[in-house]
Amino acid sequence: MEKRVTFSSTTIGALFAAPMMLLVFVFFYWPSGQALYWAFTLEQAWGGGNRWVGFRNFAELLRDPVYWDSVARSLVFGFASTGLAMGIALLLALFTDRELRGSRVYRTVFVWPYAIAAPALGLAFRFILAPEAGLLAFINKTWPGLWNPALDGTDAMIAVIVTFAWKYIGYNFIFFLSALQGIPRSQIEAAAMDGSGPWRRMLDIQLPLLTPTLFFLLIINITESFQDSFGIVDIMTSGGPARATELMVYKIYFDGFKGLDYSGAAAQSIILMILVVMLTIVQFRFIERRVHYK
Repeated sequence: MEKRVTFSSTTIGALFAAPMMLLVFVFFYWPSGQALYWAFTLEQAWGGGNRWVGFRNFAELLRDPVYWDSVARSLVFGFASTGLAMGIALLLALFTDRELRGSRVYRTVFVWPYAIAAPALGLAFRFILAPEAGLLAFINKTWPGLWNPALDGTDAMIAVIVTFAWKYIGYNFIFFLSALQGIPRSQIEAAAMDGSGPWRRMLDIQLPLLTPTLFFLLIINITESFQDSFGIVDIMTSGGPARATELMVYKIYFDGFKGLDYSGAAAQSIILMILVVMLTIVQFRFIERRVHYK
């Protein structure tokens, strides 16, 4: 007869849960409460505490065209990096799932980029994409001035998008490969015997069965693009040139810690949270309809 350990008192269970609850309170609930407090108050010019101003901080933000530019840039960055990371990861997973030569090595190597910290990744790509000494330096030798992220805002945004997407290709690859290997081989073999080529099998069989994984990764990638892009932007461009890569999450840091506008930064963090929640709701409301779970 199997023996199971039981606790006769809730005290022991509470003691086990206490460290985790303390961490959640210190690193989540307490900062969230402080952000709400600062978002609806304004610090006195010469000290003396904060003054309640209601929605004044939010109203000033919504009237600021610079802030709306950061929102637009964040949306472009989020959708572009998500599409690039998921598209390349899906292509790599499809090739690896076919058991090409060296596929076991590919499975290991493709996962490594996700383990790299964002600041380290940004520093590496800052040198890789440098116009004077990086891998793309030969472009400037052929066409002088064609690639210069330090001066051209479009080039800087492309560099940041490529860097962020490269980090998440490995993450998406893991899920895509697992989902592909969960598809019964009998279905793929039956389609091949009926004369369907690899492209037709992918469109008619594999992609419809991958829709739950596609939907999950779409939500994760878009959410992370609004939250996890700070380290890459800070190291590579610092929001420049001329605010061309100043995303919402970086503007929160810049206004709060460099501009010392804590109330405005807190209001921006609330708006960022609301935007991410709204995007998630829209995806569940409209995109999930096309997901095939069976």
